[in-house]
Amino acid sequence: MPEHSSPSALRMADRFRGFLPVVVDVETGGFDAERDALLEIAAITIGMDARGFLHPQATAHAHVEPFPGANLDPRSLEITGIDPDNPLRGALTERQALDHVFHVVREAVREAGCQRAILVGHNAAFDLGFLNQAVRRCGHKRNPFHPFSCFDTATLGGLAYGQTVLSKAVLASGRTFDTREAHSAIYDAESTAMLFCDIVNRWRQLEMFERERVGLDVD
Repeated sequence: MPEHSSPSALRMADRFRGFLPVVVDVETGGFDAERDALLEIAAITIGMDARGFLHPQATAHAHVEPFPGANLDPRSLEITGIDPDNPLRGALTERQALDHVFHVVREAVREAGCQRAILVGHNAAFDLGFLNQAVRRCGHKRNPFHPFSCFDTATLGGLAYGQTVLSKAVLASGRTFDTREAHSAIYDAESTAMLFCDIVNRWRQLEMFERERVGLDVD
């Protein structure tokens, strides 16, 4: 056990079998992870307080230059509102963007005493597919994420609130959702992070209630 580890960090390491949940949202130039450009990525690490409740922590974000030969579907660009040629985007190469995001994630994994990150996303296979393809193109050797396991808030939202669309699941959870901000990687990642935490914390509350009911120590 690292000397700097806290009780809450140890509990996070135990909560998801050694994985640290990290919410990821990507904006892209289409739906094909092999052919279409990755244009924006946001990642939000998840922490745990002393009572076992989850909350969003650090955010890493980058605009991304289309890789050479990447496809850019005008319909996707219309939805996201991204202009890949706008110099004010401050876009990074895929390698630079991954380095930036992965550094924040690896630090969070280390601080939590976890072994690896696990991607949390809304329709998570989409985000994980684009992330994995960018890793392959760059030949990145220090990807902190599990390559195929993930948590999907579309499924979890359907279970907890009967809603699989992000905006509707967030509203059903009692929070607000601004459709004008949707399809921004940061806003969608923030919304997904709060939704994920709310669902897991709802389970934690039920667990604590049941332990209190049978007279067990909730700590």
